[in-house]
Amino acid sequence: MVDLSTTYLGVKLKNPLVVSASSISNHIDTVKAAENAGAAGLVIRSLFEEQIALEGHYLLERAEREAESLVEASNSYFPSVKHGGPREHLMWVEKTRQAVKMPIFASLNAVTPGAWVDYARQLTDTGVNGLEVNFYFVATDPARSGADIEKSLYEVVENVRAATKLPIAVKLSPYFTSIVNVVSELEKRGVNGVVLFNRFLQPDIDADTESVYSEMVLSTPAEMRAPLRWVAILHGRVGLDLCLNSGVHSGTDAIRALLAGANAVQMTATLLKNGIPYLSTMLINMQDWMTEHNYEKLSDFQGKLSQKHCDDPFAFERAQYVKLILRQGL
Repeated sequence: MVDLSTTYLGVKLKNPLVVSASSISNHIDTVKAAENAGAAGLVIRSLFEEQIALEGHYLLERAEREAESLVEASNSYFPSVKHGGPREHLMWVEKTRQAVKMPIFASLNAVTPGAWVDYARQLTDTGVNGLEVNFYFVATDPARSGADIEKSLYEVVENVRAATKLPIAVKLSPYFTSIVNVVSELEKRGVNGVVLFNRFLQPDIDADTESVYSEMVLSTPAEMRAPLRWVAILHGRVGLDLCLNSGVHSGTDAIRALLAGANAVQMTATLLKNGIPYLSTMLINMQDWMTEHNYEKLSDFQGKLSQKHCDDPFAFERAQYVKLILRQGL
């Protein structure tokens, strides 16, 4: 029997398949279904500071409207209201943690320095096995340089690292100029792993209504190529763990990620498309592949096709692009 176990963020996993932050974590039944199907771990949907602030604003605004509509009521008629902050989310994380045995990872996206620290501390107390720093940032200010954005990232990480003893993974954007340098700097600051990549929601434009709209579109297998490339480049160059996210739709995809050098993979789209029990099919496919190729454990082939170990290291750089153009006569 082949051994699919791995280690991610210092946490022992029975296999590399981790359910990414998604609607699957919204219900205990679906979390348990993922565990029963063979998931090695699950990331709970992010705690968003902006969402909490927005909900607090709506709550206050509604109370003010209702008070104004009843002008004859005294001020004491409407008690002062205050949003509960992250309490509801924290309670849900605790409940989820208690409901299953598999490792559970929290995810955090904040805006202000104080919230990053405060929420990180509170998530630590929920009993989760690790914390994913979801650095979701869209740069729109022309006066703010790439170096400024990287500095902000490092400051967030340093503050969170000082606030918790939990292992930390940073979920990175694919848009940094030098991903290898950024990951190296994160490692220096005590980060235990990186998730490649954060899949940004892309807005669209409806020409008929002349309006901007957004919708959640599931990933496709083709989207795996970008994170696959950078996992392969990073493997052996940094000491922290690498988790590939986006485009993992099959057991073969997970094997490809491991060959590139990943410690684990995250996926959701294939489970929403094929059903949560499909996890067990992915695991069977991985076991069959390892048996066919005479591998007993993941470390026997992990990183075998990373840039540092493959026969053609230039395949992950521009030279391969030139070669393809010449081959196809473009």
